Amino acid sequence: MKPEPIHIWFCSSDTGFTQVVARALGAGYDVRQSDGLNLGSAREQEAWWNVVLLDLRGARSEEDLETGLRLMDEINQTPLPPPIIVVLNQDDHSLTSKLMGAGTFDTLHSPPDMVDLRLILRRADKYRRMEKELHRLHSPEHVAENLYEMLGCSEPMQQMFALARKVGPCDVNVLITGDTGTGKELLARAMHRLSSRVEGPFVAFSCANLPETLVEDELFGHERGAFTGAMTMRRGRFEDADQGTLFLDEVGDLPLALQAKLLRVLQERSFQRLGGNALITVNFRLLCATNSNLTEMVAQGKFREDLYYRINVMELHMPPLRERREEVPVLAQHFLQRFANQFGKNVKRFSRLALHSLEEYTWPGNVRELENIVQRAVVLAGKPTIEIWHLPSNLRNGFEEIRTVNSYEEEVRDFRRRMVLRTLCECNWNKAEAARVLGIARGYLHRLINQLEIHPTHFDKDRNVLEEVSSYTRLM
Repeated sequence: MKPEPIHIWFCSSDTGFTQVVARALGAGYDVRQSDGLNLGSAREQEAWWNVVLLDLRGARSEEDLETGLRLMDEINQTPLPPPIIVVLNQDDHSLTSKLMGAGTFDTLHSPPDMVDLRLILRRADKYRRMEKELHRLHSPEHVAENLYEMLGCSEPMQQMFALARKVGPCDVNVLITGDTGTGKELLARAMHRLSSRVEGPFVAFSCANLPETLVEDELFGHERGAFTGAMTMRRGRFEDADQGTLFLDEVGDLPLALQAKLLRVLQERSFQRLGGNALITVNFRLLCATNSNLTEMVAQGKFREDLYYRINVMELHMPPLRERREEVPVLAQHFLQRFANQFGKNVKRFSRLALHSLEEYTWPGNVRELENIVQRAVVLAGKPTIEIWHLPSNLRNGFEEIRTVNSYEEEVRDFRRRMVLRTLCECNWNKAEAARVLGIARGYLHRLINQLEIHPTHFDKDRNVLEEVSSYTRLM
């Protein structure tokens, strides 16, 4: 099945230039021209366009530039604005900076190099599809695909959401498993909202790495004078969760003596505060979470088997982020928008390298780590685009050399060389086939090979860059 072509709305007063660019782009690109530098009939194209190409080659005066900026502002005011790529005549760094500050996705100098333009258009189209997916997930008509505050477009997450919707309304104990940072407490809160206890309290408590006496006091509460320092009566989490939901995080860290007491509370639905004799009856639903393998802990005698079966009536597993990397761009953009609004900053997107480094990272800290990294990047970013250097050093490994390139032209030349070399190697140095894959004329490929100093003897020397380029082109 052929992929849908990239829909390009070309805002230009030069019909001839638009036609030349459209023909040069070739298959896979659907170009329509606007009526000059005004939005006009483009309003009818809002549901159609993927990318906007804005021709500002004639913007030599402040008035011409203001016209282009007003048009950009109009486009950005549409409900779901597309990425805007501006074509300029001259290499003016101050003008480029001004355009980027106004929300331009990228700039290109005229006459545009078709290889560069295709790469930029594909990257812009990927960014557009990512924003549309995020908008779809946030829309009321698709809210059923999510689970309250949780977003997930991958198959494992959708399967987990479907199971949670079935289990949520049923008043049974649930064990939520998954690595640290995957969002187990968010899932527990969603389960509470799905249940008949939604009007009751949601009480969360983490059992991780706490002394046994402190955990017992937190869960059961105490009477006045129960121990030194107990000046007043204190209710425990069991009481607080009455008629609602109790969420015990990291239940695998619960000491064995307290496991026996928790089991009794679950069986009897009653308990006594520390230092007290009165029997207190409670009615709560128990949700537990752990990043430990409780089955192994039961076999090792570290977790009670009868308690394990009591809390594990239903099990829900939160998959780690490394197993659903297709969600990284959507989640990253979701966090970017949230923090940009929270901090009042005009940050809108990730650069190509920044997004690629997020996708390639293994995410040992899962969604929580992603959220923290995006928050940090939004704080550091001073322009609409988050660049690679706004990310922590452990995400920049393998990308630092790209940052240190002396100029934009050198960076483009290096990337083009790697891409042409990879394509030639994949085509066994069949130049006609490589030209077809790249979408360029064979004569132009020969000129590129000479300009970029590519020779078959470079294959072994540059073998280490081929995998890197292959991963780059997945962004296109």
